[in-house]
Amino acid sequence: MNTLTFMLFASLMLSAALTTLNFWLAQTAPDTEKLSPYECGFDPLGSARLPFSIRFFSVAILFLLFDLEIALLLPLPWAIQLQSPITTLIWTTTIIALLTLGLIYEWTQGGLEWAE
Repeated sequence: MNTLTFMLFASLMLSAALTTLNFWLAQTAPDTEKLSPYECGFDPLGSARLPFSIRFFSVAILFLLFDLEIALLLPLPWAIQLQSPITTLIWTTTIIALLTLGLIYEWTQGGLEWAE
């Protein structure tokens, strides 16, 4: 049996064993407090469906976007050691330029302002 087949078989068996163990050991009679929708210790005083500002969502999406784009730049120290580092430099400059243009656009459109 080669290594790939062994690792595939071992991971499948481990996954099946852990899933079976979870179903077997799980509590089937949950507490009524755990079933309640509010676990903060007090009953709600008003409606839970209050309008939420879209600015929080836009800032969160911008954070995720820039965070994921920075993750594209993390392998650069290894990519510079390739046979043509000039291609790496061109792609890096392109990514940074796109990020900068996106940030400038959001800034000029007022997407980063909290108050009007």
